[in-house]
Amino acid sequence: MQKNILLLCIYAVMGVSCSSKSQVSKNNAALSDQKATPETVVLYKNLIKLADKGIMFGHQDDLAYGVNWKYEDGRSDVKDVAGDYPAVYGWDIGGLEKKSPKNIDGVPFDKMRQYIKETHKRGGINTISWHIDNPLNDKNSWDTTPKSLASALPGGVSHEKYKLWLDEAVTFLLTLKDEKGKAIPILYRPYHELTGNWFWWCKNNASPEEFKTLWKFTLNYFQEKGVHNLIYVYNTADFKSKEEFLEYYPGSDYADILSFDKYQYDDPQTNNSFVENCLRQFSIMDQVAKEQNKIMAFAETGYEQIPYSKWWTDTLIKAMGDYKISYVLLWRNHGWQEKEQKMHYYAPYQGHATSKDFVDFYNLDRILFEKDIAEKPYKK
Repeated sequence: MQKNILLLCIYAVMGVSCSSKSQVSKNNAALSDQKATPETVVLYKNLIKLADKGIMFGHQDDLAYGVNWKYEDGRSDVKDVAGDYPAVYGWDIGGLEKKSPKNIDGVPFDKMRQYIKETHKRGGINTISWHIDNPLNDKNSWDTTPKSLASALPGGVSHEKYKLWLDEAVTFLLTLKDEKGKAIPILYRPYHELTGNWFWWCKNNASPEEFKTLWKFTLNYFQEKGVHNLIYVYNTADFKSKEEFLEYYPGSDYADILSFDKYQYDDPQTNNSFVENCLRQFSIMDQVAKEQNKIMAFAETGYEQIPYSKWWTDTLIKAMGDYKISYVLLWRNHGWQEKEQKMHYYAPYQGHATSKDFVDFYNLDRILFEKDIAEKPYKK
């Protein structure tokens, strides 16, 4: 596989020039956290450089489990198929607010911490979302009782409880350190899919000002508590215009990466709407990214069970067009779902029908896995 060795600069401050014609000006790009750790600043600058080289491949819960296995040291369905780990690893900290030892998908937080450290040591990148419970009534994220978001704001009936929940996240985030005791940089994606209608923080459940207030309060709270290793990812679901994308946007000083989530549901051989809608949204988001001096990502996607054998090279790659995208993350490989009586996975596993196409996807110069970004150790 012929992949550009310049990509190997992701986790290093090196004397190697990674020349770029990025839409993002590296000289003017600055993180929203003005006290971000030096390592976090380095990662952000290198994300900008890498966006010119290609799109990093990511996978949710990749090291924790896969189809028909759990917690096997060093194992990964992606690695089983492609011979390489993803470049980006997704994790969710839903459950911390309840002081649960496991997240909402059953991953023990002790193991998650271990996986995040292992990923960082190899040169991979970690991103975290949070399916946080509804602070108004302690039900799950999908409870959309009216005024739930407002209850968490300063002066709201759930505000003090919400701060205690944030404290649990702060405690966990502050434990994410490398072997030298330095904080591991994390791409943090709070209140994801905010333009949907299925979470208590979505736009149907709050005004733009209420959402912006919650976002800003949360980021400021983390930073006041000493968390300075987060790169903040603004994440939407569907949107049809620039105005809709920006309606709930907290401002360029409070976000570092722009992104959206979109999944394939229809057969791409008979319905091209997934590709068309992705391209439409990337076109809109690309315009905003250029104006805001930001990078962008495809923060969640997938086609459950991947029933189309050429989905990787004939659908997903087309859906991303020629846009400069930092990373694309596929959802998790849960395996058999007893309640739904079906298989639930989004990346191929060994022997899967799309394995050959996935290897072809892996071999594209434009698609980056861990070996492409992590040849050099992290230095500062």
